[in-house]
This record gives sequence, structure tokens and C-alpha cells, in this order.
Amino acid sequence: MHGVIFLELKSYVGAKLGASAWDTLLEKAGLAGKIYLPVKEYPDAEALSLVTTACAITGQQPGPLLEDFGEYIVPDLLQFYGGQLDPAWKTLDVIENTEETIHKVVRRRNPGAKPPELRCERTSPREVLIRYSSGRRMCGVAKGISKGLATHFGESVLVKESTCMLKGDPECLISVRLSS
Repeated sequence: MHGVIFLELKSYVGAKLGASAWDTLLEKAGLAGKIYLPVKEYPDAEALSLVTTACAITGQQPGPLLEDFGEYIVPDLLQFYGGQLDPAWKTLDVIENTEETIHKVVRRRNPGAKPPELRCERTSPREVLIRYSSGRRMCGVAKGISKGLATHFGESVLVKESTCMLKGDPECLISVRLSS
């Protein structure tokens, strides 16, 4: 997993649990003293261990925790990659074009980076269907990012997942619909 995600996770943990919580999380996850750099790739198992440990510490389930994390990182993601987006785009446009814009840049700038595969289809002017596929099975982050984008653009969305890899499905099917 890309180092930027680990740095975002560190920021999130600090914001939610306090400045010293990151070191505690690393220790309890068996990663004491680990330092993550934004331009490197790290084993997915480390991210999963951190998420699992964070859930144990907070009592939260992984899905809601990852959704909250996804919402949290949107401002930084837009700061990093906003230059790749058409200024006229809103929530659904960004989601629909993430694979061809942001993920393409991530892969080009960081050989070896493996963002999740998103196949998006604009099913109507008010809805995008995301087909999420990743061995990490962190679809909660995608749902959270969708909600965070809506907040950023002053829109409201309804996010529904009809199939989920966490429930044994081959991919996650996530509908993001503008609500009134």
C-alpha cells in the first residue's frame, strides 16, 4: 500500500484519538517504531493490521471506521491530485473519472503503486455505479471518499452497496446517488 495512505492514517488516528495514539497503535499492531514515507510502498498486511488494531482499540467495526477514514482524507487527496480534475466537475464527475485521472497519475508517479481498480458507470445524471475490486477489500474507504467529495462540493449523496467482497462477492457494487 502507498505510503501516503499510512501518513493519512497517522493523521486520522491523531485527530480522532490524540497525538500519542499513533505510537500506541503501532505498538499494539506489532509495528513499533515503524516510519512510513509518502513515496514508498508498504505491505498491505501492515495496513490491515493497523485497521484491525484500531478497531480493537475503539470498538468500531472495520466498515464504519474505514468509511470515516475515507471521508477524512478527501481534503488532502484533493490537495494532492486536484490539479488533475476538471474545475467544472462535481462529486459524481470526480468519482466517474477517478480511474482515468487520479489513479493513472498515482501509478505513473509511483511505479508499483496499486490503487484499487474502480470501474465506474454513469447510470444517470444523478448516479454513478462503482465496481470496486481490490485484494485489500477496503471498500469502506471508497464509500467514505464518495461522501467526503459530496461534502467538499456542497452536495448530498446516498451511498448504497449491493454486493461486497467482505461478504464473499467477487466485487463490491457501490451506488452513489445525488439526493435532493
